[in-house]
Amino acid sequence: MIHYRFFLFLLLVMGCIGCSKKMTEHVISTEKLPKIKDKELVATLDSLHEIKVKTFYTKLSVDYKDTTRDISFKTSIKNVTDSAVNAIITYARIPIFTAMVTTDTVLVVNKTDKCYTKASLGYIKENFGIDFSYANIEELILGKPIDYSMDQRYFVINNPYQYIISSHRKKERRRLERKAKDDILIFYTLNDQAKQIESMAVESPSDSTTVIIDYLTWQTINDIQVPKEVYIYIKTPKNHITVRLEYEKVEINEPQELIIIIPESYEICD
Repeated sequence: MIHYRFFLFLLLVMGCIGCSKKMTEHVISTEKLPKIKDKELVATLDSLHEIKVKTFYTKLSVDYKDTTRDISFKTSIKNVTDSAVNAIITYARIPIFTAMVTTDTVLVVNKTDKCYTKASLGYIKENFGIDFSYANIEELILGKPIDYSMDQRYFVINNPYQYIISSHRKKERRRLERKAKDDILIFYTLNDQAKQIESMAVESPSDSTTVIIDYLTWQTINDIQVPKEVYIYIKTPKNHITVRLEYEKVEINEPQELIIIIPESYEICD
């Protein structure tokens, strides 16, 4: 049987979060990119951060691999912005989990074992070592800059072949690498046209965790660009995880009904 915690972790990752070597299909150009002012590159992140979506729906094809598992499955995700994310995970065409993540709660119904789990968002950090907020879940699904704030100062890394923007200065990054603290390093890489996100990396030096998200291809729905194919690489001291997501159907700003039902006979999962 596929383990319950495994699928919960996948749900959370799909809704998530100098970096480690990227294991993706992206090829870094050997030609220097045109010079663009730092403030213009940061302004691109500002504009991507400001994109507004009221509702979102997608069907996802998911390929997952870690040190012990290699599996593919389907899921559908509904999202009402700033409210909730609803997901149904199927395996062999049979729904086995339904889930609802709100701004403060995680609720997962395990149809296989006829039980459910309800907890605060802190459950994610406690059980999987990845600390991210509800807003981060929406950002990852929509391909927006993760944990980005227009009130924070950002720094462009001197790299003639890529447009990379960091949450920390070079001196601060080196200090965190030497003496790990509970601070998070974030790197945003724009595409060669400096118009869209190509990849993001989130590093937690204190617990040696790295999350790399590569947006391999994009699609335009209702004049809004959203991901089409996404590759996620997660490295922790105990595991290396890769997740490939393919958005097979997308609806934006269409009415979406978020429903999750816990049958009366279900008990709390062990």
